[in-house]
Amino acid sequence: MLFDIDGVIRDVGGSYRKALAETVYHYSGWRPDPHCIDALKNEGIWNNDWDASLELIRRQGGALPTRQDLVTVFSDFYFGASPDAASTQWQGFICGETLLLDAAFFKELTAAGLVWGFVSGAEPQSARYVLEHRLGLQNPPLVAMGDAPDKPNPEGLIKLASTLMALHGPCPLGPGAPPVAYLGDTIADVRTVVNARVAIPKQRWISLAVAPPHLHSDANQQARNNYENLLIKAGADQVLTKSSSCLEVMLELSQSFPYQQLP
Repeated sequence: MLFDIDGVIRDVGGSYRKALAETVYHYSGWRPDPHCIDALKNEGIWNNDWDASLELIRRQGGALPTRQDLVTVFSDFYFGASPDAASTQWQGFICGETLLLDAAFFKELTAAGLVWGFVSGAEPQSARYVLEHRLGLQNPPLVAMGDAPDKPNPEGLIKLASTLMALHGPCPLGPGAPPVAYLGDTIADVRTVVNARVAIPKQRWISLAVAPPHLHSDANQQARNNYENLLIKAGADQVLTKSSSCLEVMLELSQSFPYQQLP
């Protein structure tokens, strides 16, 4: 059971997404709202928030900054200090992130015999902060930014799945191996699984998806329905109401999957 982090493990509506909006405003004088950011993300190719920021600035017709200048501005908003500084020095939006899962949930996964890890486009400092500092996980298996090409390239997903299968599985990825599920909140996450199926077609890959937290309100019900329909259209096997529901899905699957390929 592999997880994305942003929108799945933590709510980044007031951190990464806010940093994206403020960065675009800094350069263009226009601040995209959450639905505008959703629309861009739903194109399925803007998983990296730096590139997404540049693209929104470009579409506004503004002068484009260099990528490095934009990364610096973005990091100032998100971290509030150097990403390489001690987390106690951070004063940016990252400090206000709400967790969507807790440490007890991962103990439940382990107790159920499920092997888990994380495949994220977040910077390693940010990813390890939420996993190790906020959740208290010890050396969690992680592929983060810089460890593999950006999603929807499946290399990172395949890399971590292969590593965990070598450590815990009955055989390498492919026929006879247990299924590998990935839970994400964007079309890029879903397409990552779809692309993994192309790369290793005899491995059972499962795409689980959940709408990002900002859509989980009565006022956004129609927007959430539309978003979830797009996830299914992109290839998601199942859309969950919340991240923790993946445990029930995997337990049901394991009862019918004793290390043999599903039909």
